[in-house]
Amino acid sequence: MDKLIVSKKDEIIMKLMHYFVTEENYTPVIVNGVKDEIWLENQDSYYKIIRINANYLHNEEQYNFDMFKARKIIKQIKKKTLSLKMHALNILLDINEDIEVKDDKVFNSLVIKNVKDIKSSKGLGKIFPAIKNNPLNDDKGLDLLINVTRDINETTAKKNQDYEDIFKPKKILITHILIGINVAVFILTYLLYFLSKGSINLESLFSVNAMAIENGEYYRLITGTFLHAGPLYMPIHLLFNMYALYVIGSQIESFVGRWKYLIIYFASALMGSLLSVVILHSNSIGASGAIFGLMGSLAYFGYHYRVYFGNILRTQLIPLICINLIMGFVFTGIDNMAHIGGLIGGILATMAVGLKHKTQTSERVNGIIVYILMVIFLLFMLIKY
Repeated sequence: MDKLIVSKKDEIIMKLMHYFVTEENYTPVIVNGVKDEIWLENQDSYYKIIRINANYLHNEEQYNFDMFKARKIIKQIKKKTLSLKMHALNILLDINEDIEVKDDKVFNSLVIKNVKDIKSSKGLGKIFPAIKNNPLNDDKGLDLLINVTRDINETTAKKNQDYEDIFKPKKILITHILIGINVAVFILTYLLYFLSKGSINLESLFSVNAMAIENGEYYRLITGTFLHAGPLYMPIHLLFNMYALYVIGSQIESFVGRWKYLIIYFASALMGSLLSVVILHSNSIGASGAIFGLMGSLAYFGYHYRVYFGNILRTQLIPLICINLIMGFVFTGIDNMAHIGGLIGGILATMAVGLKHKTQTSERVNGIIVYILMVIFLLFMLIKY
């Protein structure tokens, strides 16, 4: 059997791919229309994009055109991932020594011409210090190809398993229970009202009423979010909210799990009610604040998984949130402060409970602290003013 010969350039590519995928959590990106280039992505890293370019660049004109093409691709990735700013590392493997390699606002460029350059303290070793102590892979030829391929496949399989754990369909329970409670309270409200000939009115007893809350009835901040207005023959308020809860709540429950979902729901409801009574100092009912919180939670989730959610986030969810907020300002009778408060509460609560395989401990701590501080501030404003 003939011995497999791996070129110096291919050996560098395999070692770089092996390190970035298995150690730095990068994922290959499919880029159409490129040749002899590898694009890697990690949205949680400082360098969100790493480009490994094996094309030979002979002169300044070729180099400038190559960078022009690379910037165009970066713009496409930024648009897809909703990134306002993106740092990218451009690794050049075959470039004429006479060409001056320059950094710009997007790309930091680095030339690697042999395996020793990979761990150089002036180059990749400075950017990724951990690579200095990494053994990389000392195999050659066929052994190098087999081992690198195996390690990358194992890492990719682990990532796919994590994604499947998040996105696989799950049995929905909490959303159905919440819908059931809202519907039951709606029926009970009007049943008691008619049976008692108006003497028992759950809306007056449990709505989000600013004056009553100021007098110590803090339970109204939550109980009011389970009440809905409208005559029995036309429960439009209830139907709209329950449909939105079913569609959005089912997704959040599936993505984050039941207990985290409950925390997000009630944290959103609380924040929405608080902002409403502090700003508007009014009386309100309805689950829309909590539902807006679920929209914020889904937006937060979608941003962290924007490689998969990018188009939906940009073309559907964000426009839906914006349209609903605009309608709240245009039409009367809509408690838009509860919507805004719920939206903020949902984002902070999701940050606080964390996303599996994504959220770091420091991010969760920040979410908890900011949420608690906002609640304390709003309660202070409610009591004092």
